[in-house]
Amino acid sequence: MSGSAEPGDFGREARPPCQLYLISPPAFVLEDHAAALEAALGAGDVAAYQLRLKGADDAAVLAAAARLMPICAAHDVAFILNDRADLAAQCGADGVHLGQGDGSVADARRLMGADAQIGVTCHDSRHLAMEAGEAGAHYVAFGAFFETATKAADYRAEPDVLRWWTAISPIPCVAIGGITAENCGPLVEAGADFIAVSGAVWNAASPADAVRELVKAMAAA
Repeated sequence: MSGSAEPGDFGREARPPCQLYLISPPAFVLEDHAAALEAALGAGDVAAYQLRLKGADDAAVLAAAARLMPICAAHDVAFILNDRADLAAQCGADGVHLGQGDGSVADARRLMGADAQIGVTCHDSRHLAMEAGEAGAHYVAFGAFFETATKAADYRAEPDVLRWWTAISPIPCVAIGGITAENCGPLVEAGADFIAVSGAVWNAASPADAVRELVKAMAAA
């Protein structure tokens, strides 16, 4: 997962084009999802995939990671594990995504090493984003921007937070929450480096077609 500007380069003009970041469904049949993931990653330019299995036991998370990581690797897609830096280190994930209650960036870095990609949920908070950046986060995530059925969204972010962040920091930002091909345009225009999507892909009749539509919409924004 890439997207940061060169050190010292601030502002949207120095940043690469917005990329797609897929997040797993909250629950799935492993082989069915593996097939859907293979199709989705083969359909378009996807930068990262996050395995997010809230409430699953450690064995189930590690089994899913073992099945899905090689698919991501074959498509040069970063494999990110949600919440658990310890399990991310154990399974050899490329990185971990930390919620506000999932431990510190420093602790995750110690567990996973200097090259790990560590993202932090910042909701709609500029203060949390600044703290995450100062702690050494690889990216910050803002949202939810729209209504979403994938998870409970207690915060509602506005595109202005993306404009603000990309004006002051070279650290990539991710927009998340209810994003579709139809509504992603303003977020891309506002400066999102990555658009994180779950339901719009996995709930579609064809995840591959959904990825193609998203990539096309992002490129047109």
